[in-house]
Parts: sequence; structure tokens; C-alpha cells
Amino acid sequence: LWEGLGSEKRLYCPAGKRDTIFALSSGHGKCGVAVIRTSGPASGAALRSLTGHQELPRPRTVALRRIHDPSSAETLDRGLVIWFPGPHSFTGEDCSELHVHGGPAVVGGVLQALGCLPGLRPADPGEFTKRAFQNGKLGLTEVEGLGDLIHAETEAQRRQALRQMEGELGQLYQRWSEELTKARAPSPPRADWGERGAAWLGVWPGRGYSWLCR
Repeated sequence: LWEGLGSEKRLYCPAGKRDTIFALSSGHGKCGVAVIRTSGPASGAALRSLTGHQELPRPRTVALRRIHDPSSAETLDRGLVIWFPGPHSFTGEDCSELHVHGGPAVVGGVLQALGCLPGLRPADPGEFTKRAFQNGKLGLTEVEGLGDLIHAETEAQRRQALRQMEGELGQLYQRWSEELTKARAPSPPRADWGERGAAWLGVWPGRGYSWLCR
């Protein structure tokens, strides 16, 4: 379904018809902490399966949990989990984050466990941001700003990308759009009666509306 949002057209897909996606959101390679993110209607069920807790953590609150492989009940790691119920999340959908140790074996084990759960699949490149745009969480200029911020290498690039991601460029474009719309608006119609019309009304050049004023 196409849904109009401001001057943009976005593809809106009801949450129940979407797959739940997952991906490593932090960089690849060995690191102290790795962040694995899910988004979609099965995010809550996935978090319950991996932690063994039937109750989800309080929204947007960090909780310490043991993370298990649901198929073998083997402990994969002990890390932090966060629950973001939609629409108050980055993508506008139900989301979860798992903050685990960044070793390749730990990250690979958690990703493999997520991939074995029903309704989950690995995310396509940029799919989290795509869903955020489709659900009205980010505009086009904000998406571009986010990409620029991720790839920024200098302070100037960082500042510019951050301003764009926070909507400064989008607001400027919106003002331009409003000004151009006003400039294109047709002027009020003016009656051009000509000499015959003026004579009929009793209006003559230099004499004004003499007939109407009598």
C-alpha cells in the first residue's frame, strides 16, 4: 500500500505481513561488545526464546540476561538485552537489541540461533533504515544524513551529517517548497470590461464611477 506522508510517498506494509529481520549492527571483527538487533512482529518472541524469560524487560530498559540457543539450551553468552516495542523504536516496529561479547564465536552463535527461529531472517543491507523510512521515522534527507554520519571521517563531515540527520536540511527544503507553492498560486482574477463595458457601467477614464455614484 502506498501512503502519502508530506511531499513523499512511502510504501506502508502492515506489521503482521512483514518478516522479522536481524543483523549485527556493530562492526565486524573482534571487539569488546557487539550489538545484534531485530525488528519485526516476532522480535518479542525471539527475545523470550533466547533469554528463557516469558516476561519481556521493561521497555527501553537494559536488563542482564543469559542468552541461550533455543534448540540445544546451551548458554551462548551473558549479556544485556533491551526491548523497544513499536512504534517507539528506530524502525517503528517491535525491536530488540542484544549486547553480547564481540568474539566471532559468540556473535556467530547468537546469529545462528536467531536464524533458526520461525519467522526470522537475516536483514538485507540497509533494511533497518529502509523500514524506518517506510514507517515515517526518517525522511529522505535524514536517511542521507545517517549514511553520511556513519561514513564521516572529519569533524566537518560529522557536523554537517548530524545537522542533516536531525532534519535541518529537510526543514529548509520544506520552507522552499512552501514559498514556491505560494509563488505559483494564481493571482485573483481582474475584470477587463473594455470601452463598451465601461460605457454600460457609466465608468469613463478619468471620471471614475460617476454613474454608480449618482
